[in-house]
Amino acid sequence: MTVPRLIGAIAIAIAAFFAGAAVIISVAEQPARLMLTEGALLTQWKASYAAALPLQGTLAILGGVAGALAWWRARNWRWLLGAGLMLANWPYTLIAIMPINDALNAMPAGAAGPEIRPLVERWGTVHALRGGLGLLAVLTFPWALAVERREP
Repeated sequence: MTVPRLIGAIAIAIAAFFAGAAVIISVAEQPARLMLTEGALLTQWKASYAAALPLQGTLAILGGVAGALAWWRARNWRWLLGAGLMLANWPYTLIAIMPINDALNAMPAGAAGPEIRPLVERWGTVHALRGGLGLLAVLTFPWALAVERREP
């Protein structure tokens, strides 16, 4: 296996891990969380947020860097596209998700109020795009690898 292909395989694995975590949050954790009362819902969201924050941010960067390295070695634009999809999670998170995160984190754990459920529901909606970006990268990276395997 060539170095670009090895780096590309690593990029695929990282993107798959990122996308899998984001999708599980959207299709399993978030619906289960919404079945809780407001106080329990906020407490669970805070615990989940604290656990996922370092993982998702790190995976987005590592996947983007691995894709960019594969592009640098192979000069196949598809690697760069996948890297961009992974790295797009950072500005998207800062612009669309972070204001909701900040509002929820400002509330004391266990707090109950009419504003909690709509905020967590909105958070779930905007968070779903992270899974979409990850899934697109998961499709783009193997495409790049497949094109390289066909080329001499």
